[in-house]
Amino acid sequence: MDPNKRPDDMERIASPEQAKAFIDEQVEAIQAQVGDQKVLLALSGGVDSSVVAALLIKAIGKQLICVHVNHGLMRKGESEQVVDVFQNQLDANLVYVDAVDRFLSLLDGVAEPEAKRKIIGAEFIRVFEEEARKVGDEVSFLAQGTIYPDILESDGVKAHHNVGGLPDDLQFELCEPVKLLYKDEVRVIGRELGLPESMVERQPFPGPGLGVRCLGAITRDRLEALREADAVLREEFAAAGLEGKVWQYFVTVPDFRATGVRDGVRAFEWPAIIRAVNTVDAMTAEVPELDWALLKKITDRILAEVPGICRVCYDLTPKPIGTIEWE
Repeated sequence: MDPNKRPDDMERIASPEQAKAFIDEQVEAIQAQVGDQKVLLALSGGVDSSVVAALLIKAIGKQLICVHVNHGLMRKGESEQVVDVFQNQLDANLVYVDAVDRFLSLLDGVAEPEAKRKIIGAEFIRVFEEEARKVGDEVSFLAQGTIYPDILESDGVKAHHNVGGLPDDLQFELCEPVKLLYKDEVRVIGRELGLPESMVERQPFPGPGLGVRCLGAITRDRLEALREADAVLREEFAAAGLEGKVWQYFVTVPDFRATGVRDGVRAFEWPAIIRAVNTVDAMTAEVPELDWALLKKITDRILAEVPGICRVCYDLTPKPIGTIEWE
């Protein structure tokens, strides 16, 4: 049986009873796989890696070392929030790595989406290898929040950095306890593990972060414009009571400019593209009909507050034919 293929007769995990059975099974499997070895976990702070962290803590306790890498591609304030929640509130064994310059230097001039994913994925592994050496004791395992849509999409659609972006000379054995689950099932598991609802319902965020939303070759000024525009979008969605009602929403900024007029002078700046989708399993997605007044308010704020943006668009493409992310 292919260990990366979900069995046809595998039932959807929807109830607390099913979640408990899955947790008990995975705790036993993790203990059998890991033994007394230490495990590094790529902790982005998203629901997938958070659920894996909780599973591993339940299974192996302090053998788990959570590593949060700030690659410069996080949303505004996100790394600070991860440190506060996991280190200060959940008392996790957390290592924070500031690798902003390192990642952005490697990505300089790289425009092809798959190339960006592979660079980000490979460099993540290099960072983990370095952190493993610092631990002192031998670390043999790398835990990841890989889920089933990551595996499916990496077969001919786009390589997720934690699947198709891993280097061939990987020095770790992978530990991926939720890799056969869909996103909705991961949330059920998270609730059963006692994670706070704010964490369980946290919006999905790709491993390459804003690297696949700053379309084309990444520049620091366009990346900062993207980060600020995305923060405006998230603030306004929260104020409108849409958190938890719209499955995912974000901004992309492409690598081309449009002509505008600002204070009576020609402005040759970037467009910001709003993407919002509703889905259950991330395999198909529909675009919600947002209130026109909300879209106008978001547009007005982005144009007034974010340097370098002169247009705001709303992406109406469902999945399929579009994917949720642009890259």
